[in-house]
Amino acid sequence: MLRGVVTAAAMLAASSAVAGEITGEEARALVSGKLFDYSCFEGTKGAGRVFADGSVIGTIQFQGDGPVRRAFLPAGTLKVENGVVCASLHGLPIQPCFNLEQVDARHFRGSIRGLGFAYCDFTQHGGHVNVAERAHHHTKPLELRPSLASDVTR
Repeated sequence: MLRGVVTAAAMLAASSAVAGEITGEEARALVSGKLFDYSCFEGTKGAGRVFADGSVIGTIQFQGDGPVRRAFLPAGTLKVENGVVCASLHGLPIQPCFNLEQVDARHFRGSIRGLGFAYCDFTQHGGHVNVAERAHHHTKPLELRPSLASDVTR
């Protein structure tokens, strides 16, 4: 139902030595180019890297079952608006924004504003893992199926 939103939330990450809420600008400064593992409330998991241009590349396994898929979100997908990180996803009739809460120096939780139950926990990956290189021009961005987009509006 919320796969596209979960995907965007899952790709957000940050690290800081202080626990508490993270602003969008702090998140932008802390996540760019870093690799994070994530696990979400409904079982979705994977790893991802957010780039300075708001693009994302990584892996996703929906609901923790089935194949692990490569995921690519194009430049401008994630952006900071009025101090908050928001996502712009093709096929989604809303633009979700996120609450970001630092747990400790390597862990953080991102939840969809207004839907606190819809969250992902992120852990900065300590080693080098080749999730994927920047997507080639022939790679199709992850998009929502029309049925998923309509489920979000209900």
